Amino acid sequence: MTFSPQLLTLLVLLALGLSVLALFLLTSVAPKRRNLDRSVVSPGDRADVVLEEHARAIAGLQHGLKQLAAEDARIREALKRTVQRVGLVRYDAFDDMGGRLSFSLALLDDHGDGVLITSINGRQDTRVYSKPVGGATSSHNLSDEEAEAIRQAMSGSHAVTA
Repeated sequence: MTFSPQLLTLLVLLALGLSVLALFLLTSVAPKRRNLDRSVVSPGDRADVVLEEHARAIAGLQHGLKQLAAEDARIREALKRTVQRVGLVRYDAFDDMGGRLSFSLALLDDHGDGVLITSINGRQDTRVYSKPVGGATSSHNLSDEEAEAIRQAMSGSHAVTA
């Protein structure tokens, strides 16, 4: 295949123009590329960044864990003052009454402090009494049933007795 001199001249000029354009683009992009090369993080540097982020995350988790432990201790202390121990004794207060409708109920916290509620059911009326309890005892006289309700509450036995 032979080319005419005019076509060869045109192809040479086109090739020279493309070469100049390529050279121009190469020289204008090269400085930017050098800057990009400097901003690229090496794999070792990337690992350091990741490790630092993990260390910060772990420190945050440790701080959160300490806060949770303090809150847990505070809640445990508060719960010691809530009703945790219950004792109930049902009985017939009078010989001529059946159905064990009278009862003594002890509602105590972990230290044995709380209240004792006694309900005595008769034919004509029902009477309800409450007595303070401190340290699993009361400064008021206790009936056998009331003492049993406190004993049940402190032992953790929740069986209903007659």
